[in-house]
Amino acid sequence: MNKADTLLRLRDVGVVAVLRAPDAEGAVRAVAALLAGGIRAIEITYTTPAAGEVIASLAGQSDVDIVLGAGTVLTPEQAAEAAAAGAQFVVTPGTTPALAAAIVATEAAAILGAFIPSEVIDVLAMGADAVKIFPASVGGPRYLKALRGPMPDVPLMPTGGVTTDNVGEWLDAGALCVGAGGELCSAAMIANGEWDEIERRAAAFAHAVKTART
Repeated sequence: MNKADTLLRLRDVGVVAVLRAPDAEGAVRAVAALLAGGIRAIEITYTTPAAGEVIASLAGQSDVDIVLGAGTVLTPEQAAEAAAAGAQFVVTPGTTPALAAAIVATEAAAILGAFIPSEVIDVLAMGADAVKIFPASVGGPRYLKALRGPMPDVPLMPTGGVTTDNVGEWLDAGALCVGAGGELCSAAMIANGEWDEIERRAAAFAHAVKTART
């Protein structure tokens, strides 16, 4: 899958589960629950122990329909590892030229972090395929809509503050897709083995996206 195809898949799915697991086994179990609930885009963050190994394990499951990414990527080394492991997209919370160059050099879609307009312009110049708006909770959907005014063609992925109650507002504001973390699958839920609850929340998010688009 090339970078353009990855972005199209993310747009189709609508919600990316931002997974911050306390351990590798929990991450894999959480992914299974998310998939069972209908969430098909998963971002394994580098706050998860052995994140690269988790990504490689999931990428090796050819029978699983998933758009797989790496998140909270902070170094060029992590970017290279994630791409080699099979990540189809790589996400940063913020961006430096060296980090951006390392991600852009891979075959993974580069979703680079920014917040204010000048930062969005900067990461686009660095080669971003899409821009993660973080922390999106600070501005809300109205801020995202305002950003799209002068930059209507820039694919934006707001992350932070996304819930089942407002996911439709984010999509209506022009988001390519949204990133959902604790409201969808928190580290505490994973640590406590709340797989049924994670599946339930995944189904609720998937339903909210479908409802917003119809």
